[in-house]
Amino acid sequence: MAGQTIVDKIWQSHEILLDPGSGESLLYIDNLFLTDSSSFHAFDLIEKEKLPVRNPKQIFGVPDHFASSKSKKLLDIADPDRIARINDLESNCKKWEIHHFGLDDPRMGITHVVGPEQGITQPGKIVLCGDSHTSTHGGLGALAFGIGGQSGHVLATQCLWQKKLKQIRVTVSGSRQNMVTAKDLALKIVSTLGAGGAFGHIVEYAGEAITALSIEERLTVCNMTIESGGRAGIIAPDQITFDYLLGKDFAPNGRDWENAVKFWKTLQSDPEAEFDREVFIDAGSIEPMVSWGNTAEETLPITAYIPDPFSIEDRDRRESLSNALEYMGLTPGTKMTDIKIDQVFIGSCTNGRIEDLRAAANVLKNHTIKVPALITPGSNLVRKAAEAEGLDRIFIKAGCTWGEAGCSMCVGMNGDIVAPQKRCASTSNRNFVGRQGSGSRTHLMSPAMAAAAAINGRLTDVREL
Repeated sequence: MAGQTIVDKIWQSHEILLDPGSGESLLYIDNLFLTDSSSFHAFDLIEKEKLPVRNPKQIFGVPDHFASSKSKKLLDIADPDRIARINDLESNCKKWEIHHFGLDDPRMGITHVVGPEQGITQPGKIVLCGDSHTSTHGGLGALAFGIGGQSGHVLATQCLWQKKLKQIRVTVSGSRQNMVTAKDLALKIVSTLGAGGAFGHIVEYAGEAITALSIEERLTVCNMTIESGGRAGIIAPDQITFDYLLGKDFAPNGRDWENAVKFWKTLQSDPEAEFDREVFIDAGSIEPMVSWGNTAEETLPITAYIPDPFSIEDRDRRESLSNALEYMGLTPGTKMTDIKIDQVFIGSCTNGRIEDLRAAANVLKNHTIKVPALITPGSNLVRKAAEAEGLDRIFIKAGCTWGEAGCSMCVGMNGDIVAPQKRCASTSNRNFVGRQGSGSRTHLMSPAMAAAAAINGRLTDVREL
């Protein structure tokens, strides 16, 4: 018998039946997360079909996309449509007795922060959400991906038809240089694979540089899988995973905990397991990274220069890069550290956890920023922890705005936007055209790099600070 990957093992344990004609498997789903931005479609479907929610205790509602970074009071939200969507989620969760982390809940936050920190996300589970960055949960050894309009089907059946995807293993060997973060690893991986290089694949991350990461860092790496076109990212669970989950509210306890850990330890890809593609990266060669174009593939070390598209033979690629340069208002040959910025955003499901805020505060301490900077925690619990450590005071003293938990400026649909032709140093996950607002120009980077950019008003090598 051929060796199995982690994904093979999870898939096999959740497969109810296989349709030989379509090649699709009917999978049992452990958890479904619902957000304010898309859940109403799912509830509308089951209402129309007069179907109940199959297993409400395995469903979780989180209002994060439309939540305001300025206030947790619903009436302080200016857009009535946003208020309506948040109210819809709350009322539907109440109707079906679904767990709901509402705006006034001390556990509320971004879905992909709440799931892990509450212990809902666990190794070996299949976790779904309408949001594409559900891949984040793979940092805990779960098979997690976004499903869009299929949420209603999962609500009604606790199952999903899904064709098994191909698999890539990205092995990052060696040790990181000083000040090189998980976000830098993720950006390097995406730039290596390409914006569509993992399309139709699940990516397993392995190697010494990956196993050395904390859970928060692993969540960052898996979060960015989508930017290379991948459907999901996953990292094998280990003792770091078990220690992280121990004692969390929704994690097993007592005898159940012992049995769970015993099972979780089996979730390693077998030595003889085969992947459709193998990619190898040396962690020691990675520098602090910054995106310059309109995909995360268009990322360079901070020490580099903006490339010249006319040096590229491929016509389509040359045209794509030329369009990116025009949209971003950049000139070939410009040194990355000469690019001035207008504002900074630190937060999101990619980099809004306590370790991210600590990294930003470590750089901002005893400095004053030159451009406006908005910092938002990934959850109310992260906010509470940051304030207990005095990180908020460091941010405010430096001149930053300390916001409320939520997706904030990452999605540009909740009042936090970047103005047209303005340039933002951002810790979020996407830099495509208009992501942070119509005409906005986004440079992706780590929290430490974003903090350094805020201090100097330009893209900055944080190692110089």
